[in-house]
Amino acid sequence: MNILVLNSGSSSVKFQIIETDLGRIEKDRDKRLARGVMERIGSHSLITFETEGQPRYRTAKPVKSHREAVDMILRWIISPDSKIESIRSLSDIHAVGHRVVHGGEDFTKSVKITPDVIRGIEDNIELAPLHNPANLKGIKAVTELLGEQVPQVAVFDTAFHSTMPATSYLYGLPYQLYRRYKIRRYGFHGTSHRYIAYRYRQQLDETRENVNIISMHLGNGASVCAIHHGESIDTSMGFTPLEGLVMGTRAGDMDPSILEFLYHKEGFTFAEMDNLLNKRSGLLGISGLTHDMRELLEEEEENQDRRATLAIDMFCKRVRKYIGSYFVEMEGNVEAIVFTGGIGENAALVRERICNGLEAIGLKFDKKRNNKIFGGKSGLISTDDSPLKAWVFPTNEELLIARDTLRVVEDAPRRW
Repeated sequence: MNILVLNSGSSSVKFQIIETDLGRIEKDRDKRLARGVMERIGSHSLITFETEGQPRYRTAKPVKSHREAVDMILRWIISPDSKIESIRSLSDIHAVGHRVVHGGEDFTKSVKITPDVIRGIEDNIELAPLHNPANLKGIKAVTELLGEQVPQVAVFDTAFHSTMPATSYLYGLPYQLYRRYKIRRYGFHGTSHRYIAYRYRQQLDETRENVNIISMHLGNGASVCAIHHGESIDTSMGFTPLEGLVMGTRAGDMDPSILEFLYHKEGFTFAEMDNLLNKRSGLLGISGLTHDMRELLEEEEENQDRRATLAIDMFCKRVRKYIGSYFVEMEGNVEAIVFTGGIGENAALVRERICNGLEAIGLKFDKKRNNKIFGGKSGLISTDDSPLKAWVFPTNEELLIARDTLRVVEDAPRRW
């Protein structure tokens, strides 16, 4: 089955075509046929398409809407230019899987998209006003272009964290506010954390119930997840993706009374404070330079920039804080910490700084192994005799979305 995986953002559409079936999943032999991204939708879009084993196709042209972007993607997929041998017409696309950011408490697993599901995603727009509307645009575009006969599946970022106990997901607010408005911790990056739990289980040939790890998705957006017996029991992001770690442009954990203080001192509106916390803080705000960890590491090495170092150190310290917290929450029953995401997979120096000091909980770090892991590689970065292991696994959310889509369409059980 050829699965189109779509990730529709506010001004972008990413896609992959993945060939899979239940037999391929069991043998871990799914095949990615093509991928691409269309950025800056609504203006002069930057377009990158790539078929496996072929040169990248890059161009720029005006793209007005998500529907136009999806139409362009579909036309390229079935064109001779794509060189996808198994797809010659739209009928060769058998199902579509969509990344949907927020499922609230309504959706705790991936589901086939129906009018009722669309209404449920719409009901959760107030919880993800930037993301869910864009996800819906992708769903609507596919329905219009491929027809209702092509099954579509929604895979929710929040679903993996639906197993958290109330002690993890509730805030210390009056309980009636949770009952009235569902104000609680939802967590994000759930598809990535679930994939990492699967990869760890696959690597060690473990059962799902024996997966006890702390997963770290570290990128421009970043989160940590405590995975106990294969399930999420706590995670650093909260009601929105703003809570938790210091991120590229997000402030992470802070005293909310700071906002009242700034209101009186600066006269900020709610919109200005939201912009400050989500787009002007984090690594960018601390360094005053950039939100990109690669650039900060270069500034530190080449120019000994003090604030670049400060931003990096704050990022690493916050990750260590969550590792320690979750280690205690899991009563020390943690076999490994696992790095993933753009920073987690590629920034060896950041991984080293995070691991420094974790000897107290049993980690013996191997610097030589660590320095060899980057650019899509996976591997162990602790010593063989380390009581607590450290691993690096590249995430693959699109593969998980494709597999979930197949299982939902085939009405097959999900095993992880």
